[in-house]
Amino acid sequence: MDKKFYDNEQEIDLLQEKALAKKSQKLALLRTASFFGILLSAAAGYDGWHPLFYGLAAVFLLVFAWLIHVHDRTKREELFIKSRLSVLGSYLARIHGTWRTRSFDGNRYLAWNRPQDVDLHVFGPGSIYQYVCSARTRLGRDRLAEAFSPEPPDFAKIRIRQRGIAELMERPRLSLDLEALGRLLPNDHDTSGLIEVLEQEMPSPSYIYRLRWGIPFLFVLALAMAFAGMTSWLLAGMIPVISCVLTGIAAHKTSDFLAPLQNISRELYLYDEIFRRVEGTEFTSSTLRWLRTSLQTEISAARALHRLSFLTELIGLRRNMFCYVLGNAFLMLDFHCVVMFLAWRGAASRHIRRWMKAHAELEVLLSLASIGRTRETACFPLLLDDSVPRIRAKSLTSLLLHEPQAVPNDAELSPGTYIITGSNMSGKTTWIRSLAGAVMLAYAGAPVCAESFAVSGLSLFTSIRVNDDISQGLSTFYAELLRIKSMVEYSEKRLPMFIVIDEIFKGTNSADRILGAQEAIRRLTNGWSITLVTTHDFELCDLSSPNDIPITNCHFEESYEDDKIRFDFKLKPGRCHTTNAKYLLKMAGILKDE
Repeated sequence: MDKKFYDNEQEIDLLQEKALAKKSQKLALLRTASFFGILLSAAAGYDGWHPLFYGLAAVFLLVFAWLIHVHDRTKREELFIKSRLSVLGSYLARIHGTWRTRSFDGNRYLAWNRPQDVDLHVFGPGSIYQYVCSARTRLGRDRLAEAFSPEPPDFAKIRIRQRGIAELMERPRLSLDLEALGRLLPNDHDTSGLIEVLEQEMPSPSYIYRLRWGIPFLFVLALAMAFAGMTSWLLAGMIPVISCVLTGIAAHKTSDFLAPLQNISRELYLYDEIFRRVEGTEFTSSTLRWLRTSLQTEISAARALHRLSFLTELIGLRRNMFCYVLGNAFLMLDFHCVVMFLAWRGAASRHIRRWMKAHAELEVLLSLASIGRTRETACFPLLLDDSVPRIRAKSLTSLLLHEPQAVPNDAELSPGTYIITGSNMSGKTTWIRSLAGAVMLAYAGAPVCAESFAVSGLSLFTSIRVNDDISQGLSTFYAELLRIKSMVEYSEKRLPMFIVIDEIFKGTNSADRILGAQEAIRRLTNGWSITLVTTHDFELCDLSSPNDIPITNCHFEESYEDDKIRFDFKLKPGRCHTTNAKYLLKMAGILKDE
């Protein structure tokens, strides 16, 4: 993390934003002045002052057109800088711990039949997804959600993704620019409908569209002949009328042909800019080289979308009645647009799905790279191909905690069960969530908040936030029983597992809880599972292993200073010997001092 870099970039962009605002104001004044110059010069020429005033009006017209172009470009630069400042703000918010106000939290991806999503705060307010997500498109957000899985992925593919993320972390300005361009897209931009329409086969245009060059040529020829006195001006004047009639006859068919391109000019321009940046950058990682190749195979995505963006701007002129009439009367604009679009579809439409998938993967990489760019302590996990379960962590903290407040802990886990005891609020649940959340991040290819982290391929099972379900007739206790049952059944497959259980069987009386917990722990203590169980029941600390796989005790503890409770949140070996429930009850005013 380099907070100073983001602060400096923000300061530079704020100055540039002010400069562009001043420039835009000047250009607006110059446009107004040149417009009045056109009117006054044309009026002077019309009043017979001098024919040269017509030439001056033409000069003012050219200046006006140039100023429009420059002003539009300046406005785009302003939008880009504002977007870049927004991206910088989101990075600084993560660094300062105020990121929970970020707009998209991925709540729609919560799968209630996948308890890890809820237990580990993967999706929803204050979640891992909300922290990392910088994707703007529906496809990018979907792909990012798919990356968070409790099942071990193909480690070879994830290692390749890691290298792509690492390269983006080393190119912070390129990453900022790409995110800023993406943020200008409509929120949750969905291109699936457009892709499906563009991939559909379209009928060939009727013969009437072949007149797109012939009619304008006849008009120019008739105009020249009229100037030479070889024909009447009436004939030249009739040709634009014929053009309008032909355009009207084909209007319904033309609208059907051009319907997919209505109102998407800005989006195409932005994709064009994003792809241009990617295609123009030499990458070293195979992931980013693949992305670049995907955009250049057979046809350049940037060039193709640039042409399509230009075409959509032409089509946009049809909404202006003045441009529509003149464009079709003298140039047969509609016919040219139809033929150009059909030609574009023939050359590029079969590639657009691949381009959008490449863009979605780019959004995933940019999102996951944000962890390494906003945390002082972060590393890429070592993905172990060991058949024996392994988890190693040094100075691991939770991504969801503000880094200065997070207390790091180490772990060296192998097959066996770890009974974690500790008083209330001492850090038990946070620790097991941190470990399991780190595993999910590792499987996605993201950096983990640790000095070092290693994990083998383990199926992740959790039972932390268990709720009842009235609609299904499930009590909290029975809902937890079903989760533990699924763990036991999966363990019978003898496949590597990482099991995390918080306050096991807390929904029943102490006698039944201890009995059930002892049996569940015995069933889950084996040579292919790493099992973490937090509990307040000290009786479980005396549980003996049913085999040669160890059951290990570790704990968190509190201390008291000046009659105040203190937590160090450090994991220690052995069982806990303290409790704090009475103190907390007194502190809350529920238990009276005797």
